[in-house]
Amino acid sequence: MTNPIDKLIVVGDRVLIKPKSDTGKTRGGLLLPPGYKEKEDIQSGYVVKAGPGYPIPLPSDEIDEPWKKKEEVVNYIPLQARVGDLAIFLQKGAVEIQYHSEKYFIVPQHSILLLERDELSE
Repeated sequence: MTNPIDKLIVVGDRVLIKPKSDTGKTRGGLLLPPGYKEKEDIQSGYVVKAGPGYPIPLPSDEIDEPWKKKEEVVNYIPLQARVGDLAIFLQKGAVEIQYHSEKYFIVPQHSILLLERDELSE
């Protein structure tokens, strides 16, 4: 059985992030009411999928013959985020979605503040 996430295609400079599970407690052990988060403007989660990156326009001198059929070749500047990275990002720039009853964030690369990567996975 395939993972339903495999059907999703992340576009451009965006990253699909699964938020870390929130325990609903403070560091001291106090239970928090539903909907409350400390420093709600910053979130963290794991990168599930990443887009291809920033598209680079083709130079105009590559088209030598106007009647020739040109191939659709798109080049990208790759993103820094990789699948499995722990990302700390600004929630203000993120879009929250529900997919197969799971919560995810679609985050543009410029909203990611920090990535933590297991060096063994490189």
